[in-house]
Amino acid sequence: MTTIQQDDRPADEWPKGIGAPAQRTLAAAGYHRLEQLDGVSAKALLKLHGMGPKAIRVLREALAARGLAFAD
Repeated sequence: MTTIQQDDRPADEWPKGIGAPAQRTLAAAGYHRLEQLDGVSAKALLKLHGMGPKAIRVLREALAARGLAFAD
């Protein structure tokens, strides 16, 4: 069962371990699902305020688990 956040988006859009600041940063940059990050540069994401090394590591692992990857 998917839990719902207050803004009606599923709470499980991002892997566990991605903090709220990183989630807000991704949304502001137009990313709303993990699959959208396939082929995106991790270095470019790190330049965004709110994204840190931990978030990139968690996202990289989640992408790899689905056969996807960052561009670099």
